[in-house]
Amino acid sequence: MTRPRPDFTRESAAGGLVAGVDEVGRGPLAGPVFAGAVIFPHGVPAPLAAAIDDSKRLDPARRASVAAAIRASGALWALGAASVAEIERRNVLGAALLAMRRAVLRLPLPPDFALIDGPHLPDLPCPASALVGGDGLSLSVAAAAILAKVARDRLMARLACRHPDYGWERNAGYGTAAHLAGLARCGASPHHRAGFAPVRAARLIPVKAAVPGSRQEGEETEGDPTWSRTGGR
Repeated sequence: MTRPRPDFTRESAAGGLVAGVDEVGRGPLAGPVFAGAVIFPHGVPAPLAAAIDDSKRLDPARRASVAAAIRASGALWALGAASVAEIERRNVLGAALLAMRRAVLRLPLPPDFALIDGPHLPDLPCPASALVGGDGLSLSVAAAAILAKVARDRLMARLACRHPDYGWERNAGYGTAAHLAGLARCGASPHHRAGFAPVRAARLIPVKAAVPGSRQEGEETEGDPTWSRTGGR
């Protein structure tokens, strides 16, 4: 039996500029939560529609290729993020909803409607509908998830250069055996989520002193525009 694939049915039914919105990175032990928002103002070209799928079903190389095609397609897109500090203050669901809101607000044009993956709706300036399993149903939602996943994985690979003990370039901060072994051996880094049980059990490793007035490469800063990338037509 052929597995259903995401399509453009819900976007066409809603009419106008419809943003698909999804988040990635709620489960990892380290790093921020990312969210993507994508509008296809003129529909999705058939070859691209055939390539877009649930991001979890695409291997990393394929995800990167499809992400590049989405960005080159004339889609309107943006990314948002919520930092580890915001995850601690709001909890991971609250941080994910904040990242979604930021992504939508950073779109080049305001959407008329938004399709949100999952059962919870962020605070948005437009009407929205919650769509459980949306990245397997809507092309716009699936595209948003792909862009967010590729961007977050690349960030974690960069952070791994400064914190090489956890294998983030391979596990993106998820609690793999290698990551847990690094936590047990070296303790937690400043990018770990202190409220998550495996991190609470690990000691905090010293933070290198930064040059006054500067920000070390890869460090999280709330509201920093480097945590968002926006593309247009």
